[in-house]
Amino acid sequence: MPSPALFDRSLLAARRTRALRAARAGSDFLLAAVAEDLADRLSTITRVFGHAVDLGGHTGHVAALLRASGKAETVLRGDLFVADPSLPPPDFVFDDALLPLADASVGLVVSALSLHFVNDLPGTLIQIRRALRPDGLFLGALLGGDTLSELRDVLMRAELESSGGAAPRVAPFADTRDLGTLLQRAGFALPVTDADRITVRYASLFDLMADLRAMGATSALTERSRKPLARSVFLRAAELYAQDHADPDGRIRATFQVVSLLGWAPHESQQKPLRPGSAKMRLADALGVAGGAPAGRKKD
Repeated sequence: MPSPALFDRSLLAARRTRALRAARAGSDFLLAAVAEDLADRLSTITRVFGHAVDLGGHTGHVAALLRASGKAETVLRGDLFVADPSLPPPDFVFDDALLPLADASVGLVVSALSLHFVNDLPGTLIQIRRALRPDGLFLGALLGGDTLSELRDVLMRAELESSGGAAPRVAPFADTRDLGTLLQRAGFALPVTDADRITVRYASLFDLMADLRAMGATSALTERSRKPLARSVFLRAAELYAQDHADPDGRIRATFQVVSLLGWAPHESQQKPLRPGSAKMRLADALGVAGGAPAGRKKD
């Protein structure tokens, strides 16, 4: 029996749609920072791709940076769930759980801050790899396991104090090493993952929550409690946040861990590990060790 979906995708779509239509200036700061980082990573690639796809491109940051990079002859913007009303019409609107891309149809796929809300991430990564031409590149960024750890902590503690139990309020996010394994399982060659932490400071928990709503990133867990939290619980959570996760000036910290992914569609021209036994030099010789014993130590 399949496990239940972690995320309520229809609710996620509704919240993304609401956030776009009520666009608040500056609320896309995290996406803008991640897009800049992806552009920096792309700048180190000495290739020009034919077709590049901004996969999930609400706000248009990634598509704009792709066009400015000179790394793609054609850039296609795919908006997630709904067309961004503040931008020119996208090339397509899609659900990133089911990609509208033919096999081996594009040279570059870039995804910023949407894949962590996919229920079947391994399946989506396989779809992306299949959509790439041989030696095509995938660049992605999604939220990692330390994201909003402070908010998760104080909401759980405040609810436990209030009722003796706590429902999940902040989504779980994947570990960096697990994501590297998923890239390999999806068939990507030369996979690379690394993580950065972005710390954002707020006057209070309520300002943080306002930003999350403006991003369309409030909880869309399938197993979420349908009962709204009492205001008293939020007030207690705000007290705990100020008590345990604040700087000396009183402003609270919110952690966003951003995991960057890079993988290539396999191609015969790519570097491959040597076959076992095919090395032309012994490890001991390369290390300058006589007879295989470490220098300065007697061989037993």
